[in-house]
Amino acid sequence: MTSPTPCGRFAPSPTGLLHPGSLLAAFGSWLLARHHDGLWRLRIEDVDPPRTVPGAAQSQLQTLAAFGLIHDGPIFWQSSRGEAYQAALDVLLASDLAFVCHCSRSDLAANGGIHHRCVARQLRPDPAVRFRVPPGSVVTFDDGLRGPQRQDVHAEVGDFVLRRADGCWAYQLAVVVDDAEQGVTEVVRGADLLDSTARQILLQQALGLPVPRYWHLPLLLDAPGHKLSKSLAASPVDSTQPLPVLRQLWQLLGQDLAALESTHDLDTLLAAARNAFDPARLPRSDILI
Repeated sequence: MTSPTPCGRFAPSPTGLLHPGSLLAAFGSWLLARHHDGLWRLRIEDVDPPRTVPGAAQSQLQTLAAFGLIHDGPIFWQSSRGEAYQAALDVLLASDLAFVCHCSRSDLAANGGIHHRCVARQLRPDPAVRFRVPPGSVVTFDDGLRGPQRQDVHAEVGDFVLRRADGCWAYQLAVVVDDAEQGVTEVVRGADLLDSTARQILLQQALGLPVPRYWHLPLLLDAPGHKLSKSLAASPVDSTQPLPVLRQLWQLLGQDLAALESTHDLDTLLAAARNAFDPARLPRSDILI
């Protein structure tokens, strides 16, 4: 059997403009994919309509283009992927790996919000659907940056939601289905999503899907230690001056700035970055800026 083509992806949620932390993840995933002569996919994770900001997705796409981060293949829009998510959910329901649940947050409050058994006090008109996580569901994986990881999903997370009571698809199911469909082999994203990985691996195993390699990049934090994209001091990236921004991100990714010193246009800089990128230099801890 031949190995799959290396493939990375960037999957922003259209909840606002791209901030430096988001662009850092985009640049890091692009670099790793291109370093391995692989593909780089783009996906808009607009699966949660209440959080979607009108015009944000188009603004994000324009920003990526301004920085020369051009994707391969069609863009996936999660808002149009309902049939694929339903097909995966039907497989899980048919195999009793998923179940209908009427529990509300208040029903589960006594157990810290963790679902181990249904304790609903009344039936809901539109119940959620959860993934069944039995005792002993321990997931281990080797993160490309943070090394060996272990999570007891039953004890720490419990049965998790696949389709919400409001009818929206849960992130965990959508991302697993889409990564498989887009042929993603390398998931490079921010460390704030490290905790989701074990749940996604459980779903991949249950659906018979490939498990990609995971790399969780450091977060950019402000002085009080808040994630920069959530900070009041955070500003969108300046797409009118891509070269100095990319040089700064290159340094934040632990790379040798000297490799980009002789570059004076966007194409030359990106080509030099692609050739000089060294995954071993990626930082392992979060960054204060």
